[in-house]
Amino acid sequence: MEKTKKNTILVVDDEQLVIQTLVEILSSEYTVLVEKGGIEAIDKAKRLLPDVILLDIIMPEMDGYDVITVLKSNEETKDIPVIFITGLGDDYSEEKGLSLGAADYMVKPFKPGIVKLRVRNQIKIIERNAIESNLNVVLKLQSELVAAKEQAEHSSRVKGEFLSRMSHEMRTPLNAITGMTRLMKMRPDRAKECLEEIENATSHLLGMINDVLDISGMEYGAIKLYETEFSFRAMVEGVLKETAGFSEAKVQQISTHIDDSVPEILIGDEKRLEQILICLLSNAIKFTPDSGEINIKARITGEDDKKCTVEVTVEDNGIGISKEEQKGIFDIFEQVDGSNKREHDGIGVGLALSKRIIEMMGGRIIVISEPSKGSTFRFTCILRKAN
Repeated sequence: MEKTKKNTILVVDDEQLVIQTLVEILSSEYTVLVEKGGIEAIDKAKRLLPDVILLDIIMPEMDGYDVITVLKSNEETKDIPVIFITGLGDDYSEEKGLSLGAADYMVKPFKPGIVKLRVRNQIKIIERNAIESNLNVVLKLQSELVAAKEQAEHSSRVKGEFLSRMSHEMRTPLNAITGMTRLMKMRPDRAKECLEEIENATSHLLGMINDVLDISGMEYGAIKLYETEFSFRAMVEGVLKETAGFSEAKVQQISTHIDDSVPEILIGDEKRLEQILICLLSNAIKFTPDSGEINIKARITGEDDKKCTVEVTVEDNGIGISKEEQKGIFDIFEQVDGSNKREHDGIGVGLALSKRIIEMMGGRIIVISEPSKGSTFRFTCILRKAN
């Protein structure tokens, strides 16, 4: 049977007789180290890290109060319990020692049984603390494993819902393309109408595919920003034209206010900025009832000679989003209602993709919303000024 390793006790005292007495009392149970000076004791404590230190108060050069002060200020030795040993039996000495961090106090002459019990008590406290620490580590690991399991299950579920939404959403424009193609064959006189429907369905399908490819590229760091000079106001007008069909069908009122502080020409990735605004405006149209109102605002919130921070706000008076639902709307594959029975369409990657592009542009996006009180999406991005 392997022999259990003994705990180590460091005895610090300048009197040889005291050292011999304590060694005799403790050596049968512990490995006893000795030092006669405070400086040497501090060095040995740092190097060997004994389990308990028995420290005399009155010593030449450096007394016990100074030694314990150094030990408690050192990260490696601060948790080693110190028992003061002294011939001083007054309350002041004991109170001062305990106030400096001493674990216990023994007055000379020593009684072997008392010495053993007081040292043993400190060893038991150390062992108990070690058990509690190990238990806390185990509990933390268990908690992390449970959280990881729940996260894995959640990820699996939302990815499954995403794939289900994808197949459902892709089927709709594909059915439109197939149906319009057949109708055009049977009714050549309606070719223009059919081709317009096919074009719309194809554009919708291509948009979904591009979003999925962008998300995939974002995960592997393949998305890049391409800067060009562009008109911010013209970009916003283009977005309004692209989404006009949807808003007009719901008889919605869309107003825009671009502050005069926004430069006419800026330098940045116009296509990505347009993609973000289309996502936010499309969502506002989708979740705002008929005859609802949507506002788009833009202003400069900070600038220097070379660049400026543009803040864009999209407000609606739609159905709103609860605090709980807001937690996951910027996560990949997440959607407030991920089932195929949901009222509103979409594959649920637009906001996640927009958030990542905004962060690449040095900005951030937030949502302010309450159920039945509408939503406000506000984002910033850093764009360069044109010469």
